[in-house]
Amino acid sequence: MQPGFEGITPPDWVRRRLGEGLGGVTLFTRNIAGLPQSAALIAELRAENPDVIIGVDEESGEVTRLEASHGSSRPGSYALGVVDDLDLTESIARDLGRDLAQVGLTVNFAPSADVNSNPDNPVIGLRSFGPNPDLVARHVAAWVRGLQSAGVAACAKHFPGHGDTSVDSHHTVPKVTASREELEEVALLPFRAAIEAGVRTIMSGHLVVPAFDPDTPATLSPRIMLQLLREEMGFDGLIITDGIEMAAIAAAYGIAGGGARAIAAGADLVCVGGEHSDEGTATALRDAIADAVVEGWLPEERLADAARRVKELADWHAQAVRDAVHVPASQNGSVPVGLAAARRALRVVTHPGSAFLPLPTAPHVVELVPVMSLAIDRGTRWGVAEPLAALMEGTTSVRLHAGQVDAGKLTEVALTPAAGRPLVVVVRDVHRFDWMEAALEFLLRSRQDAIVVEMGLPRKAGQGAVHIATYGAARVCGQVAAEVLTGAITPERTW
Repeated sequence: MQPGFEGITPPDWVRRRLGEGLGGVTLFTRNIAGLPQSAALIAELRAENPDVIIGVDEESGEVTRLEASHGSSRPGSYALGVVDDLDLTESIARDLGRDLAQVGLTVNFAPSADVNSNPDNPVIGLRSFGPNPDLVARHVAAWVRGLQSAGVAACAKHFPGHGDTSVDSHHTVPKVTASREELEEVALLPFRAAIEAGVRTIMSGHLVVPAFDPDTPATLSPRIMLQLLREEMGFDGLIITDGIEMAAIAAAYGIAGGGARAIAAGADLVCVGGEHSDEGTATALRDAIADAVVEGWLPEERLADAARRVKELADWHAQAVRDAVHVPASQNGSVPVGLAAARRALRVVTHPGSAFLPLPTAPHVVELVPVMSLAIDRGTRWGVAEPLAALMEGTTSVRLHAGQVDAGKLTEVALTPAAGRPLVVVVRDVHRFDWMEAALEFLLRSRQDAIVVEMGLPRKAGQGAVHIATYGAARVCGQVAAEVLTGAITPERTW
């Protein structure tokens, strides 16, 4: 079991259970208040059980736990796919791994090996390296090499591939309807690359894939976990479940029942505690696993095999940290590698004769804010207004959500304050939100000189007098957009 807990110090129940042999713990943003505090917390956990598997979901980009309070200093996977420089991707992962190893983490639940073949996917999107399976496979392998060279286990997810879905498994059960042949050519290709690169762990996805199992989510399917992943693909490392309390599992099987079934199906470690982080949940899960053994549908041999793999990962981590202790921070000249990567990913489209950059005076910035997947912490910092204000005194801004974007409201808070000044409109995955698309169209009709910054997946390049695509919403992506707007840097790619 790999439960989560509340607070920045270990509660008594976690300490006690670690002393009794609890095999893992998952950290979330609520447990993290900076690197020194995280290191102290993990030291306290290891004092109770030196072999504990401590995991975190730190993908960089939009999904960050260590940097949620101020936004990630590294762009996410999609931006790296746009640059398509394997050495850069490996350097980013190594740089991240250095920070994770410094605080004592065992495993990072990254990279996403999902091919974002459905552009309307509500949960993967920028977390993928892209829509091309060969590109994704190359970068997944590079990320695995980089992260593990720093002594932290990588975790390719969400097996057998969450990219071709239109619903979020946090809320319901996605179904992937591709044929076996299509899955082999697309979804499975990056996982094969990860295995070949020596990935230590793989995370199961809570999705039904009828080509392999018509009824059961992959996490609970022996056909997928054991027959496909273990036997056919030859993966011999640790299998971790995605959060077992997600509705795709818990709604039908319960948290405890789903966890026991996952172990029986071939998972070695059950991740829980994103939303249910109390001792009662951990107790119910433990009891369900024990009951399954007593009832005969979870063989003791399967339980022993899972425990062996947990111990093997702990041993690997201890040795890998010793081997990687001198990994230096990555730089691109005098520039941190994350900033250099974000600059290389950014794309700018200007119209013939356009003279809107750099901004002549301080602008008014309108940021249209969507509701994002539960994988992204609600408080994670993103946007352009804050870094732009730091570079250009007098910048003003407003953030608008769905329900705040009728013509009257937009005129009041967006157009009127921008009168006689540049208008910058910041959007995120605008193609997935009708309200955002309508608001953007209204603003562009009203101000044909408006500049658009897209911090999600751009579907309509060229909107606005200038269109800036960052391919990510990490803090560093907003910083780079602000640098281009003010003329602090010249974009590498302009059309």
